[in-house]
Amino acid sequence: MLQPQQPGPPQHLAAHGPGRDAGTMLLQPQAQQQAPAQQPAQDPRHHPQAQQPPVPQQAHAQQAHPHQAWAGAGGYVSPIPVRPTHLGHALASEWTKIRSLRSTIWTLGVMVALTVGIGLLATLAAGSTRVMDPLLGVGFVGVLLGSLCVITLGVLSISSEYGTGMIRTTLTACPSRARVLTAKAVVFFALALVLTTVATTVVALLDTALLRGPAPTTDQWLRATLGAGLYVALLGLLALAVGALLRHSAGAISTMMGVVLLPMLLALFLQGESVKDLQRVLIEYSVPSALAQLYDIPFLTTGPSGWTPLLILAGVTAVVLGGAYAAVAQRDV
Repeated sequence: MLQPQQPGPPQHLAAHGPGRDAGTMLLQPQAQQQAPAQQPAQDPRHHPQAQQPPVPQQAHAQQAHPHQAWAGAGGYVSPIPVRPTHLGHALASEWTKIRSLRSTIWTLGVMVALTVGIGLLATLAAGSTRVMDPLLGVGFVGVLLGSLCVITLGVLSISSEYGTGMIRTTLTACPSRARVLTAKAVVFFALALVLTTVATTVVALLDTALLRGPAPTTDQWLRATLGAGLYVALLGLLALAVGALLRHSAGAISTMMGVVLLPMLLALFLQGESVKDLQRVLIEYSVPSALAQLYDIPFLTTGPSGWTPLLILAGVTAVVLGGAYAAVAQRDV
């Protein structure tokens, strides 16, 4: 038997095989025998960093990332700089989405073509020999048909995301649902307002140049251009709110078409004396009649006039949009 060495405790190993040398052997562990050879003594003079105390992790993280102090004491700090999001990021995201969709190009392109094209055809059909009063009333039909395209785009701008499931990705990137709906409403309303106002202005300039009649006043110019653009854009915003409530493209588009066309169609079939008052109200507050009031060509002599139809539509849109905010905040996706 071999005697154990002094530096460490002995380890019993069995000697295998028969023979005179069979028995129990006491050997030192291999790791303890090689440790002095693998780790030579370090001289503190050649390693000055070994004498420095360790830097706290929290202080190092705050020094490397001064903009992430909001992460909390002892919390994980990402090596990637993170900035708090705001409404500007949501607006940029919605603008990227709406300008990259084919539906936007087609619907707005058709809207401009209908507004300008039908307005030009009506102007050419009227000719320069007839006296038109009001002079800008010829563009009414083109704007009414073009508004249907804006309504369709307003619904698709939000209902299509619910249909494809992309709304989950949108709300994951921006958990604030009110911010998402606000960004969609602002981007869509601004785009629809600009394009519709440009189209109505082009039609008004063509009417002034090609038709005969009394020169329009400043108020008539504003109502036939900016007023018509605001009215159509508000119709599109109302359609967006209905799309947020119903979350179904076909249902929301059908609902908006009914809102625009159904009152006038019902009024045409209400011919009895007992329903004359109802017929008059349906005509006065229908969308075609309200839009015609902006061009000074009212269907009836009674009812809202001037800028009043625009204010009524703004109030209705605000109420429905408020309901859309409440529904988006409470319902799951």
